Amino acid sequence: MTKAAAIACAIGAMQSACASAKPAVPLSDEAVRARADALIAQMTPEEKAAQLVTYFAFAIPGQEKLPDTRAAAGAGSFLFVTDPKETNHLQHVAMEQSRLKIPLLFGFDVIHGLSTIFPVPIGQAASWDMAMIEKDQSIAAAEARAVGIHWAFAPMVDIARDPRWGRMVEGAGEDPYLGSAVAAAQVRGFQGPRIGAPGHIIAGPKHFAGYGAALGGRDYDESNISDNELWNVYLPPFKAAVDAGAGNIMSAYMGLNGIPASGNHWLLTDVLRKTWGFKGWVVTDAEAVNSLKTHGYADSARQAGVRSLNAGVDMEMAFASAAFGNLPTALAAGDVTKNRIDQAVRRVLEAKIRMGLFENPYVDEAKAAKILRSPENLTAARIAAERSAVLLRNEGGLLPLDRVGVKSIAVIGGLADSPIDSNGPWVFAPNSPSTQTILDGIRSKLGASVTIRYAPGVKIPKRFNPTIADTMNGIVKRPEPADDTSGIAEAVSAAQQSDVAVVVVGEPQNMSGEMASRSTLDLPGRQQELLDAVVATGKPVIVLLLNGRPLDLKDTKAKAILDLWYPGSRGGDAAANLLFGDAVPGGKLPFTWPRDVGQVPLIYAHLTSHDPANAEKRYSNESNAPRYPFGYGLSYSTFEYANLKVDRPRIAPGGSVTVSVDLKNVGARTADEVAELYIHQRTGTAARPVRELKGFQRVTLKPGETRTLQFHLGPDELRYWNAASHDWVIDASIFDVAVGGDSTARFGASFTVGGQ
Repeated sequence: MTKAAAIACAIGAMQSACASAKPAVPLSDEAVRARADALIAQMTPEEKAAQLVTYFAFAIPGQEKLPDTRAAAGAGSFLFVTDPKETNHLQHVAMEQSRLKIPLLFGFDVIHGLSTIFPVPIGQAASWDMAMIEKDQSIAAAEARAVGIHWAFAPMVDIARDPRWGRMVEGAGEDPYLGSAVAAAQVRGFQGPRIGAPGHIIAGPKHFAGYGAALGGRDYDESNISDNELWNVYLPPFKAAVDAGAGNIMSAYMGLNGIPASGNHWLLTDVLRKTWGFKGWVVTDAEAVNSLKTHGYADSARQAGVRSLNAGVDMEMAFASAAFGNLPTALAAGDVTKNRIDQAVRRVLEAKIRMGLFENPYVDEAKAAKILRSPENLTAARIAAERSAVLLRNEGGLLPLDRVGVKSIAVIGGLADSPIDSNGPWVFAPNSPSTQTILDGIRSKLGASVTIRYAPGVKIPKRFNPTIADTMNGIVKRPEPADDTSGIAEAVSAAQQSDVAVVVVGEPQNMSGEMASRSTLDLPGRQQELLDAVVATGKPVIVLLLNGRPLDLKDTKAKAILDLWYPGSRGGDAAANLLFGDAVPGGKLPFTWPRDVGQVPLIYAHLTSHDPANAEKRYSNESNAPRYPFGYGLSYSTFEYANLKVDRPRIAPGGSVTVSVDLKNVGARTADEVAELYIHQRTGTAARPVRELKGFQRVTLKPGETRTLQFHLGPDELRYWNAASHDWVIDASIFDVAVGGDSTARFGASFTVGGQ
């Protein structure tokens, strides 16, 4: 489409002109901008301000038609609309009643699926399988696009190093290298090859930036992050998401080093725009502009809107009263410029143009029903749950269970038969998510061939501060603590009568996520007593965990522990397959698992202290060693690493080396291993971590099979941000290299950067 044709489409009867000139190929950047600018030239300040707000489309008592009114007035975007009939209705209002007939953009929290639910993001990260993550998010995107959603408030790419923070469940854990790989994979999955690709939606990485470093792991509290940590740890996943083409960025709620993130010009303009070259639009988290008043960063909604816009925010997410509604008066007073407002509007309109909404604003309601929860999607959900599981303990090779030898199983724990808890947080009942419990999966697999005894054991208290997700799922008030232990006796009896006990424990889904920080990592309620009582029977006990963070099981003597996370729509089938060996666990922990909450934050990539020999003796009363190290995970097979080599002993700064290692499956089962590469820079112009992840590969090997793996180490892997020089550096130094199955892998090779 030529520039002239683009302008013609934007002027007058825009819909008919554009419909007849539908581009066969994606428009060029110039054509997109021309179409946007032609519209902007016709817009009033009030119409521009309306495009810069995304409203929650909840029905408000007495104001049920409020979304219709806003759509008719030219609102730019709505969120939390997932019924295709409603999206079409609101789109018709916008296209038929608003003056300029600009289509609406619909956003939603597509965190780990819409109707087909995949494992929670921390579980997907535990798969260390980027191809799987990309595929699963593409399925989520297709389902979302089918119902009229154009944009995901995901992925969450915040690094989380304090497991007390409830939103650890939404991210990829503690490590910036793994987090960056996961962020890029999710963006590719959501968006496909380009913004506007059929069956895909715009990715909105969040929360920019540093949200995961909230003081004490308390959600929404301030983050105070050193220059070193900000650039080397917290920013890299966002940079990876931007480099992968993310069309949107969501700014964070909290204050970053004293400046609220949603009013932080350095963060939103100097870093995101000028340094990284981000071209999309920035939206705030819910009510974050108005919250600038609460922070004491603005004295009114008008000033909050001005400061946020001038800092680099392009769109406000608002419940009812939008601070950006004051932009026309602020423009008249000279507090904001026409150019800055037009810039923000242009970014929003360009997204709508690239998504093809002017040509195709509506969805096919009949087609949507066929796409949701297709058999292929549900199969992908099962595979994802199997590949995300992490085997933490397997004493005596208890797992996998012998399908012939096991005649009876006790399935114990209320979470075993709870659909909402199997799916996990950020799953919404109005979307009719597909659900399957752990108990359902075991029963389906075994049928009548094995006696299955189910006992919930104890009730589990729910979180008392319901969020939007809780409200939509019918959880609206604080429940009473569940201290009744009368069901433990029934659970013990079921275990005593069975060959093996499968105890499902963890956190209810609404105790993990937003507003779900906890001061303890203990099992909620009386679950620990239940677990201890079942273990005391002497029967073989397998613990299945439903969780979004590490939990303290108090040195349980259970023989096997399998972390399923919140496994999603086919978590029951996945659990059954894993228990009986039809699937082999190959996941690895994306965080360090502490022994005690008093150790947190506990990370593997820490600096060497002046007394490294006593690193595990930092506390006088107990060891500081983790329960499980970062990258840890067992298998039903065994692997050996040998012949670790670096292809050259020395490189110049900016050069590259290739690391190779032989990996052999020395066990009796075909299984997956995640080979993890770590480096340590011995000296430099700053102290460097004891080890850093810089490569990984998940591979499948048959019994006896050996494969030589190769890893690339170049400038991107060897550089770091130096807080003294305020720049990226590659120091002359010796670099040690290790490749193994977790972050305790022994260094066995080295190379030198610089020198003669």
